[in-house]
Amino acid sequence: MNQAEYSPADATPVAEPPRRGPRRPRRGAYILPSLFTAGNIAAGYFAITQSLEGSVLEPQHFDYAALAIGFAIPFDTIDGRIARMTNTTSEFGKELDSLADVITFGVAPSLLAYCWGFQMLPPSMGGGLRHKLIQFGALLCFLFLLCGAARLARFNSTGTPMPKNPGRPGRKYFVGMPIPAAAGAIAAVVHFFSGIPVAVYWVAMLWGAFVGFIGFLMVSTWRFWSGKEINLAHTHPFRWIVLLGVFLYALVFFSQYVLAAIALVYMFSGILARLLYSWQRKSAPLGSA
Repeated sequence: MNQAEYSPADATPVAEPPRRGPRRPRRGAYILPSLFTAGNIAAGYFAITQSLEGSVLEPQHFDYAALAIGFAIPFDTIDGRIARMTNTTSEFGKELDSLADVITFGVAPSLLAYCWGFQMLPPSMGGGLRHKLIQFGALLCFLFLLCGAARLARFNSTGTPMPKNPGRPGRKYFVGMPIPAAAGAIAAVVHFFSGIPVAVYWVAMLWGAFVGFIGFLMVSTWRFWSGKEINLAHTHPFRWIVLLGVFLYALVFFSQYVLAAIALVYMFSGILARLLYSWQRKSAPLGSA
């Protein structure tokens, strides 16, 4: 074949290698975050059963229920982070996580608060007063559950809500007290008293006010620290490892005091942030806002 008879069309085309898109995770990878969500649901179910078995003679069941709710909080935190780290987030996982939160951090703590704080009141208190306190407690515990469900619905339907008292720019906050923290506050108080139920009428009234106030914090627009800026994948100084070890030791051997302190400090941090913001607005000169 001479040069005149040759054309580029006669050449055998070289097939280009197929372009691969972003690698999708294996189907089995989606099971990993769902396993932690299932553990969350299991802890909530166990807490419900223990709350129903608790009594004045067997208060340890109330304590077991409180501990189960506390154990569910790390499961709820880990499943989302694992899904983001492994790129296995999905709408199914988000819906499953929300349903798990309603069970574990809504139904379980509201039932625990009712059984521990009101249902076990002694009959010697008087039929009329005891009956009214039980009805009062049932209403407040239901409102806690309703506020928790509304909190989750607002979180799922709103992209990036801004609190009415914005904090430092660039720092991430929750709008309203997150439902795991609210459930943890109830569980921490029950665990602090080793599950021994309330037996005095004025303590039951204080307990009802506490439960109702936590419900209000969940549906409020006050800011609460999210902790999302913490990145465990980065390197940290050795002293942080020592502090973590000390914290874990205190958590195991002094769990009643440590868990109660963490729950109350987190709850009052949101209240303090709101009060400071209101004070700054009142003290600011007119026209500076």
